[in-house]
Amino acid sequence: MKFQDLISSLLAYSTPLWATLVAVVFVVLTLALSFYLLFEHLSAYKDPEEQKFLIGVILMVPCYAIESFASLVNPSISVDIEILRDCYESFAMYCFGRYLVACLGGEDRTIEFMERQGRLRSKTPLLESSHEKGIVKHPFPMNYILKPWKLGHWFYQIVKFGIVQYMLIKSLSAILAVVLEAFGVYCEGEFKWGCGYPYMAVVLNFSQSWALYCLVQFYTATKDELAHIKPLYKFLTFKSIVFLTWWQGVAIALLYSLGLFKSAIAQGLQFKSSVQDFIICVEHRWALLLLFIYMFSLQSLMS
Repeated sequence: MKFQDLISSLLAYSTPLWATLVAVVFVVLTLALSFYLLFEHLSAYKDPEEQKFLIGVILMVPCYAIESFASLVNPSISVDIEILRDCYESFAMYCFGRYLVACLGGEDRTIEFMERQGRLRSKTPLLESSHEKGIVKHPFPMNYILKPWKLGHWFYQIVKFGIVQYMLIKSLSAILAVVLEAFGVYCEGEFKWGCGYPYMAVVLNFSQSWALYCLVQFYTATKDELAHIKPLYKFLTFKSIVFLTWWQGVAIALLYSLGLFKSAIAQGLQFKSSVQDFIICVEHRWALLLLFIYMFSLQSLMS
């Protein structure tokens, strides 16, 4: 489809009334719950070093809901909306990482903790336990690519770089998408050699996977130290909102390209971006339910 034809189709397209009404209901519920969580935190703002980063993470949900609804109602601005959503998503990733570090006492204490754990390796007899302390071992197939990481300053820098590189690549790719869309060669959701979307999807997939892998390794190394905040619930919630949302969008685009997406929703919402936006508006209501677990596990912090 030519760029001019695409613009004409977008301008002539009208979102089905049923989709708009359903999306409005879920967006309102999402906003109500998210702002309730924000007020809960602000009313018990006793630990700003930790809570300011939590607030940054929580704001991601209403941002996703509002931006997705705007894109659903007006698909012609979907790429422009995507740059805002992607930039805030990368910021939320930074906030989540900084929150975990703040719970460990800050960056300096986190590095000291890891260096202390790394020194335990030399003090633990080799035959005392099958688990080698102070070492982060990689699962299959990463164990054939990477050597085990020793806990310490170097490990912390690897994790930090893994998060920061995703922030930079995600933000730059969002800006590049707008530029390519202006020249009519972005072709969102189309897997064609002459389009920019598939190449950017591959780069983002590797960047996002590496950031997630670094977060998993950081969680593995610090889960005992962070037991008081129940990090598993928070990690799974954040992972489901950020990473699964992006992979969901790629899956929808791929199914569309293969002609396998023929559901009633797909027939009513003519554009791939509209399907993704509608699903985000609905599913982020359930993400808020997960966030309730996320927040109520912080009663010890707020009491």
